[in-house]
Amino acid sequence: MDRIIRIGTRGSKLALWQAEFTQEKLRQAGYDSELVIIKTTGDNTQALNLSFDKIEGKGFFTKEIEDALLRGDVDMAVHSMKDMPTSSPEGLVLTAVSYREDPADWLLVRKESMEAGQLFQLKQNPVVGTSSARRKAQILDLRPDAQLKDIRGNVPTRVDKLMQGEFDAIMLAAAGLSRLELDLSGVEVIKFDPREFIPAPAQGVLAYQTCTEDKTMRKILQHLHHTEVSTVTNVERRILQLMEGGCQMPLGIYCEQDKAGNFHVWAAKADAWNGPVKKVRMSSSTSYLLAEKVAEELKK
Repeated sequence: MDRIIRIGTRGSKLALWQAEFTQEKLRQAGYDSELVIIKTTGDNTQALNLSFDKIEGKGFFTKEIEDALLRGDVDMAVHSMKDMPTSSPEGLVLTAVSYREDPADWLLVRKESMEAGQLFQLKQNPVVGTSSARRKAQILDLRPDAQLKDIRGNVPTRVDKLMQGEFDAIMLAAAGLSRLELDLSGVEVIKFDPREFIPAPAQGVLAYQTCTEDKTMRKILQHLHHTEVSTVTNVERRILQLMEGGCQMPLGIYCEQDKAGNFHVWAAKADAWNGPVKKVRMSSSTSYLLAEKVAEELKK
């Protein structure tokens, strides 16, 4: 292909890391590309005043990029898959997915807020920063004494706010922290097991979106596709789709496939960020109807 592939991306440090990673993978496959930075609803100041449970998974971080794809301004888009709605607009398709970085959530704790003998070595009545309803529900399930406070800004900004003492601890996705290689030497990092503190569906995965009719780009992106990741994230996102009920419920889903090919799903759901958390664990030799069975259990 003679043309230079135009990659649509947000402009945050993490989004640019993701887009540059994609550029390098395309280069290795023999294709030149350039980045086209697009500001989304989720990036503007007004949207940052919303609670993230009203933003994540609703297209706030993807719509303007999708519009650019449909107009032909870009040839492909790179998204954090956890930000993607469960269905693409007409004319667009998720063509490929990346490798999966650590899907877990991490709790970053200020050294001054640590207390021996407490769960997570975090002092009593700690101020914990997160704007995710899913994280709020699960942290309260473990530490009912936590004082939850919304936190704004990109990943480096949030870490700076912790360092400056605005919070005793903050919650972030391991994937973003790992990819940005931030200096975390000044804080204690509590690494949750994704089977116990359940992440967002498809957390840690990049999604590559193209126009449905652009068969050339769809073929090119197969060079970047990780089938084994797609297999498990399809289950996670199908459960998310089945659980949609108007308001954004606090919902975590994690699926993995073992060496024997069996599927294992862990899910956690609350009706509100401060409500009780229901957990479901299910295993199956096949992914067929697995999402439906998990959703059925969550709805009981």
